[in-house]
Amino acid sequence: MKICHVNLASGYHGGENQTLQLIKQQAALGYELTVVANPKSPFVAAVRALPCRVVLANHYFAAHAASVTADCDLVHVHEGRAIYWALIQKLRHGVPYIVTRRIDNPLKKKWLANIAYRKASAVVGLSRDIVAKIQHAYPQLSPYKIPSSPVTYPIDETEVNDIRSRFKHRFLVIHAANMLQHKGFDVTIAAAKALQEQNANVHFALLGDGKAREQLETLAAGLTNVTFCGKQSNMGSWFAAADLQVHPSYTEGLGSVILEGLNSGLPVIASRTGGIPDIIDDHVSGLLIEPGDSQGLATAIMTVQANPQLRETLCAGAQQKLTSFRIEHTAELYQKIYQEVKSSL
Repeated sequence: MKICHVNLASGYHGGENQTLQLIKQQAALGYELTVVANPKSPFVAAVRALPCRVVLANHYFAAHAASVTADCDLVHVHEGRAIYWALIQKLRHGVPYIVTRRIDNPLKKKWLANIAYRKASAVVGLSRDIVAKIQHAYPQLSPYKIPSSPVTYPIDETEVNDIRSRFKHRFLVIHAANMLQHKGFDVTIAAAKALQEQNANVHFALLGDGKAREQLETLAAGLTNVTFCGKQSNMGSWFAAADLQVHPSYTEGLGSVILEGLNSGLPVIASRTGGIPDIIDDHVSGLLIEPGDSQGLATAIMTVQANPQLRETLCAGAQQKLTSFRIEHTAELYQKIYQEVKSSL
């Protein structure tokens, strides 16, 4: 197959990591790949290390030469603005495209978005929740559901030992995400406040940065069981060093960092929202709380801490659950869509 992937994000977050994961798998399978990417993003350096042709575009109006997709079977769009790039390329050069939608926000039915979704040969949502939102906005579509896949990070044993020494004799709970309002760091801090006197052995390491950090630091003032560690580039070591991961988001498209934690062997407590229940079956592959329920989070943390057998059960259930999320499986699902689109032309 000859595929052109498009991701025009200027930063590098979970969506870009997932796009890269699929590209790596397809390259290993022998696909001929073109990648259109924003030169401002670290994503460019990552794809340049792979056997791909890289085309730079900092806007969806850029890089619309026929030669970019001349030999491609289709374009695969991975980020919001990129759908307009694919639409323009189709209108100018007749190349079909499919869209993967990763966020669970309601779709804004602007006139250009309406055209872009109607012209797509296929639309994919990462979760049941995203698929439902696509169908609500565009009843004429029949979107597919293909989830993200867990990324495996390297582990540095020296770093693991350093982290464990830093939080020695503590049950280490990590919350890793961009520090944005919807990621629920305020819920984690409220749970820490509830546990500070009830359970002195629990310590929270908040891994991330963002525009909400200053407000969150103010919220956590006076707490001795919370450490703001900033954004980390060594998540494999943190996953290996921690005892538990929490992710009490208010909204979540799917939760790739949850997949990464589960894949690393951590038990996870997360909120029952968005695509998270696609990953976590309550008391089977993790624990679920209601969004915003800090006391429920605190109680769940104490339950997991006090019950090693429960931790083992949840981790075993998570490994079973992850079989349908592995990149080998999700890449095969995408291949079937590619083939359907190609055969329909």
